[in-house]
Amino acid sequence: MSDIVIRFENVGKLYRLGTVGTGWLSHDIKRWWLTSVLHKEDPYLKIGEANDRSTKGHSDYVYALKDITFDVKQGEVLGIIGKNGAGKSTLLKLLSRVTYPTTGNIYVKGRIASLLEVGTGFHPELTGRENIYMNGSILGMKKYEIDKKFDEIVDFSGCERYLDTPVKRYSSGMMVRLGFAVAAHLEPDILVVDEVLAVGDAEFQKKAIGKIQDVSKGDGRTVLFVSHNMSAVKNLCPTGLLLDSGMVSKTGPIDRIIDSYLFDDKPIQGYDLSNYTLFSGNGKLRVGHVEIHSLEEPNGTIVNNKKAMVSIEIINDNLVSGTLEVALVFRNKDHIYVNYSGNRLTKTIMKIPPKKIFTVTALFNEVPFTPGMYTIGIELLIYKQLVWWASEIVEFQVDEIDYYGTGDSWSQGIMLLKQEWQIM
Repeated sequence: MSDIVIRFENVGKLYRLGTVGTGWLSHDIKRWWLTSVLHKEDPYLKIGEANDRSTKGHSDYVYALKDITFDVKQGEVLGIIGKNGAGKSTLLKLLSRVTYPTTGNIYVKGRIASLLEVGTGFHPELTGRENIYMNGSILGMKKYEIDKKFDEIVDFSGCERYLDTPVKRYSSGMMVRLGFAVAAHLEPDILVVDEVLAVGDAEFQKKAIGKIQDVSKGDGRTVLFVSHNMSAVKNLCPTGLLLDSGMVSKTGPIDRIIDSYLFDDKPIQGYDLSNYTLFSGNGKLRVGHVEIHSLEEPNGTIVNNKKAMVSIEIINDNLVSGTLEVALVFRNKDHIYVNYSGNRLTKTIMKIPPKKIFTVTALFNEVPFTPGMYTIGIELLIYKQLVWWASEIVEFQVDEIDYYGTGDSWSQGIMLLKQEWQIM
C-alpha cells in the first residue's frame, strides 16, 4: 500500500450537455440541498448516460467518466489510451484538480506537474523566462530551486533565443517545448502528459520520451502518459489502461492493451469471404464463411490451453470432385510466421462431397500461442493443385489465462509449452 501514489475509487464525472451546472437555478438549488444539506444521493446521477458520442442519447446528463477504479505505484509509467471522447483528458484533469469528481474519491501522494494542453499555465503576456519562474512557483518550487534548474530547462527546450520574448509570439511547438521542459525538470513526484507531445517535431518527441524514461527509471517518479501514438506509448509504458465510453475497459501489460484498443477486443464471430477476389489459384472452389471460436469459453473468446475450432465454408459452384487439402497458415500481429496446420500433416483424407456448399472444420485441442492478435491464411488444393489461397485473411485474438497454474502471467515469445522441471 505504501508504494501506491495514485488511487481512483469509483470515480465519476457527470456533465449536462450544453450548459454550466444543471442549466436551471431550481435544479442547482435542489442538487445542493439534497447533497450538501441532507447528504443524499445526487438525483441527476440516476439519469446520467454513458458517454457514447456515436449514438443519440435520451438524457441531457452524460457521464464523461463512470466507476473508474485503479491504482498507480511509485515509479510506474502508465499509458492511458482510448478513442476520442473516451474520457482520457477528463481523467487527467480530475487528477490535476482542474475539475473535481462528481462521485468517488481520488487519493494522490506527492506533487503533480501537468502538461494537459498547449500553453497550459502560461501567461501570454509574460516572457518565456518569466513563465518558467511562474510555473515553478505554481508547482511549489522555491526561487533558488528554479535557479538551480533554469539552465537545464532552457537548454532542453531549445528556446534560448526567444527566452525574453512574450510567449504569445511562440509557435505551438515552442510552447510545448518550454512547457514540457519546465514540467519535467522541476522534480514533480507525478508527471502528467496529455497528447501535447504530438505538436512537437520528431526530434523533440524523441528527446521528451527519453526524458520521461529518465524521470521514471532514474528518479523513481510516476508518469501518466496519454497519446494516440501507439509506438510512443509502447516504447514508454510497460502497463496500460484502456478507456471506452468513460469506463475502464481493461488494464494490464501495454502490448495487450494496445491490441485490445486496435482490434476492439471483441470475440470474432466470423468472416464472409464469398465475394473476396484477391485470392490466388484457379478458383474452382471458393471460401465462403470462416469462423474461429473457443469450444470451452461461453463467449467464444480464444484462450491459450483451451480447445478451439476453425470452421470453413467452401463453395463448390461447379461440383468439382477430388481429394481436398486444406491448410491454415498462422501469423502474429508482426506478420511473423508461427504455424502451419493442415489435413496433409495428419494424413486425413477428405473427398469433396457432391454438393455446392460444404464445411471443413479443424479442431485444435490446445491453443499454444501467447496472448495477442493473430491472422490465418487459408489454402485449398485439389490433387496438390492450388485452387484458392489468401494470406492473413482472418483475424482472431488469444486472451490470457493462468497457463502454468502458478498464479503468475508469462507471455513472452510466440508459443507456450507444457513443461516439467526437476533437479537430480
